[in-house]
Amino acid sequence: MASTSTNLINPSGPAPMHGEKPEKFNGNDFKRWQQKMFFFLTTLNLTRFLTEDAPKLEEGQEADKEKVAAIDAWKHSDFLCRNYILNGLDNTLYTVYSVLDTTKALWESLDKKYKTEDAGLKKFIVGRFLDFKMLDSKSVVSQVEELQLVVHEIHAEGMSLASLFKLLHLLKNCHRLGRTSRITSSTSVRRCHLKP
Repeated sequence: MASTSTNLINPSGPAPMHGEKPEKFNGNDFKRWQQKMFFFLTTLNLTRFLTEDAPKLEEGQEADKEKVAAIDAWKHSDFLCRNYILNGLDNTLYTVYSVLDTTKALWESLDKKYKTEDAGLKKFIVGRFLDFKMLDSKSVVSQVEELQLVVHEIHAEGMSLASLFKLLHLLKNCHRLGRTSRITSSTSVRRCHLKP
């Protein structure tokens, strides 16, 4: 019976170790760390503990051996998952987050705290795009490449920009400098990598 309970928690058996443990998170670049930690936990077959609540005996329900074993197996796996995440935090963050009792609470708390900060980063990147100005002192191609880097950062943050909006923004800046004729042909636009 105990093997049946274990199979409920890890139905495919032990997962092979393919993932490398991510570096310790120190409060910077949460999105990257979160993705690496998620992959690491996936290789251990522990990701369900990030989103699911622990099974419980309902009031009036008999505590048979199989249900108790399933709850114990869940608690053990949740303990492992929680501590893998905690050990992926630097010492200061470990102290702050070690008081959380479950993996789900820990993951949601980190997500809430650092996704909010990522929203500020998105605002900053969009601001850089909107404030971009073409200068006479630089070549058009180098400035288009610089703008394209900002566009790639926007895409990396999960946001998108319509190609027409990007082109019009660039043309507005070029027109201001009297360089519109250099960049308006479709071949120049393709060469400048403005397509998403």
